Amino acid sequence: MIGSHIIPELKMGLASLFAHKLRSLLTMLGMIFGVGAVVAMLSITAGAQKEMMSFIDQLGVNNIIVEAHEAIDRNELQTVRSVSPGLSFRDFRAISENVSGLVAITPRKRFKPQKLLPKTATEPPQLIGVLPNYVEINSLKLTEGRFFTEDENKSSAPVCVLGESTKVNLLGYDPAVAKFIKVNDTWLQVIGVLTPQASGDSDVEGAQAANRNNLVIAPLNTVMRRFEDNTSYLKDEIDGIYMKVGPNIDSIETSNVVRAILTATHKDAGDFTVIVPAGLLEQRKQTQMIFNIVMICIAGISLLVGGIGIMNIMLATVLERTREIGIRRAIGARQADIVRQFLTEAVLISIAGGLIGIVFGVTLSKIIASAAGWSTLVTGSSIGVAFGVSVFIGLLFGIYPAVQAAKLDPIEAIRYE
Repeated sequence: MIGSHIIPELKMGLASLFAHKLRSLLTMLGMIFGVGAVVAMLSITAGAQKEMMSFIDQLGVNNIIVEAHEAIDRNELQTVRSVSPGLSFRDFRAISENVSGLVAITPRKRFKPQKLLPKTATEPPQLIGVLPNYVEINSLKLTEGRFFTEDENKSSAPVCVLGESTKVNLLGYDPAVAKFIKVNDTWLQVIGVLTPQASGDSDVEGAQAANRNNLVIAPLNTVMRRFEDNTSYLKDEIDGIYMKVGPNIDSIETSNVVRAILTATHKDAGDFTVIVPAGLLEQRKQTQMIFNIVMICIAGISLLVGGIGIMNIMLATVLERTREIGIRRAIGARQADIVRQFLTEAVLISIAGGLIGIVFGVTLSKIIASAAGWSTLVTGSSIGVAFGVSVFIGLLFGIYPAVQAAKLDPIEAIRYE
């Protein structure tokens, strides 16, 4: 029974839209641009969210990271050193001994190789020295070989683990374990290769978004004793400390203790940053929510304009088809039938505009991604939200014209010319 009403009304609605193709298309434009804007903007926010989550995942949600602010010239170095000795093993020991809840901690010392064999045409990898527990702190996995051991660190063994990009750039796609690379004047034997890692594209509050795929990781003692660069006098004894707290420990509170210890030993020199990924995640969620609301409001304005366009054209259609409405009422159509007829036409306009708008929004997000270099991610939820809102707008703004059509006096409507 219901289908016997709906199918004829759908056919009438489609016939009306196709009878005035240009007018229908112009009416849809507001919905097309509105839905396209919603899809594109939500894809931008989803892409930014995914990128940030990858970066935070790289840092480790249960981790705390201390980054040194190293001097760029002698004058800055002298100014800082008059107050602070810089980040050092003394700081590492103070944190290890006085901060509770840590399950692993390692210093970090890094260098930019001056010479590299085999040679590479791409960006040279960064050499970092860490303790063996670095693999636990950062939840690293290996596709080849193994990570170095405590014994290899104590003996300053010339071994290393490569990031995925470094392995491919230096040694190709063949197995790399047991091969050698030369960093500056030291030959290092490859004992493992990391799985591909997520990498951030920008610095976040002092956290360097280093490409973890482009690393040479060696034992800390190996790096400290076998490597030196021309600007070592500008560098701190160590340039970073990685910590991992237990699963039931508040990393933000623990970071406050770490910050207090370092502030006391560095005398407020401001030569270090304490990064707490858990805190960054909370800040990001709040910022993302505000950004989403703003973006949806902006896109909602376009949908509102589209809805007003639908109402306007439907009112014009009611006026244009007054005589038809009168004839239908005279031969037995009820007010509910007239309301349903015009609501069907309004919803069909919004559905068609929504579908075209989805295609437009997906295309727009791809254009933005390629032109601006932004990361975009079109999700099913963004498409569903945009399409659902477009149908709701069509229904909402079609009610008034439909009710106006149903209220027409049949006799006066038949006389209307």
